[in-house]
Amino acid sequence: MNKVILMGRLTRDPEVRYTQTNNTLVASFSLAVNRRFARQGEERQADFINIVAWSKTGEFCSKYFKKGQQVGVIGRLQTRNWDDDQGVKHYVTEVVAEEVYFADSKRDGEVGNATFENAFGTTTPGNMGSDFEVTSSTDDLPF
Repeated sequence: MNKVILMGRLTRDPEVRYTQTNNTLVASFSLAVNRRFARQGEERQADFINIVAWSKTGEFCSKYFKKGQQVGVIGRLQTRNWDDDQGVKHYVTEVVAEEVYFADSKRDGEVGNATFENAFGTTTPGNMGSDFEVTSSTDDLPF
């Protein structure tokens, strides 16, 4: 199985190109994805992940995604290589986006943006939604 789920901030606006063979739109951008833990006394580090989005997904990204926005991306990991004009071999690893989501909180004036959390039916930690109640009593536990 090859499945990647990322949430991070765009490091630049998506760059749009078209393939030479059939004029298919391809958008590329990179996400700064924070690492889960930071060493004591150090700032949290981020990994910069290259993303490629094709056709309609790429068109959506190019239209609505901007530098600094937090977004969610679901896709697959892909590696490719090629030789340049000088005969030097280049290797690239990137995520091919299959689904993309807005992950920033809704700002005033924004309408119709589904958040990453809502797309998966989950919420952020500590905000479990109205249908989930936490009790401190152990009397009702089944074990």
